[in-house]
Amino acid sequence: MSTHGSAGLGLREVASGVLALTWPDGRVPATAEVLPLLEQAFAGGAHRVEAEVLVGDRDSRVALQRAGLRPEGTARGRRMSSAGPPADVTMLARLAGDPEPGTRESFLAMLNATLPRTRVISQGLIRDGRGRILLCELTYKSDWDLPGGVVDPHESPRTALAREVSEELGLDLQPGPLLAVNWLPPYRQWDDAVLFVFDLGEVPDLLDRVVLETSELASVHWVRQDAVGSHVAPYAARHLTTILAADPSHGPLVLEDGIPVPGELP
Repeated sequence: MSTHGSAGLGLREVASGVLALTWPDGRVPATAEVLPLLEQAFAGGAHRVEAEVLVGDRDSRVALQRAGLRPEGTARGRRMSSAGPPADVTMLARLAGDPEPGTRESFLAMLNATLPRTRVISQGLIRDGRGRILLCELTYKSDWDLPGGVVDPHESPRTALAREVSEELGLDLQPGPLLAVNWLPPYRQWDDAVLFVFDLGEVPDLLDRVVLETSELASVHWVRQDAVGSHVAPYAARHLTTILAADPSHGPLVLEDGIPVPGELP
């Protein structure tokens, strides 16, 4: 079975119920062209549509991911080349039962497929000097959270936190002492993660200085410590409750799902 759409973009059967997207070398498939072919494939009984993208061809990979094809890993030496050694490709695929692109479920599933595993997260605790801490209201989920984010490959947790604060809040804040290391078990669409929480100090005039990255943050809020649990996810409430109640002179906490490892608290 082989079908072709605009400018050579097409489908080729590679196994029973499995079709591969094909396009001419040097061309970048557009998301708007790929989506109708996927609908055609699944309407015709296919359960999987896959594609190979040369490692480094970011434009093609992003276009396919926006059409709901998730990265599944790198196939080394998969693509033959007349100009050099065989090239590595990123394998991507979408299944008939996957969430529709553009939905929250699809967004989270795509993040889970593309981010490192086990992922490392770095966050910071900012205080206003009046018994409140800063929580970020995010654009992509209802739960608020501490400022910070995912640590990139080959990046330290401290460097990642300073970068995230600069990108999302427009502030130059250098992380202070490490307050806690928390292992987070799988939660909803997310696999497990290791979370580092650093002290970012007191910044009472933060709301006057902050410049939000609006694609990530809707707003930021000073929240009383006794009200934090009503704004954050349950796992975040557990570790924040433990951190805020701890004696900082004890040193960094070692937590599992927000609960101190036996022997870690005096």
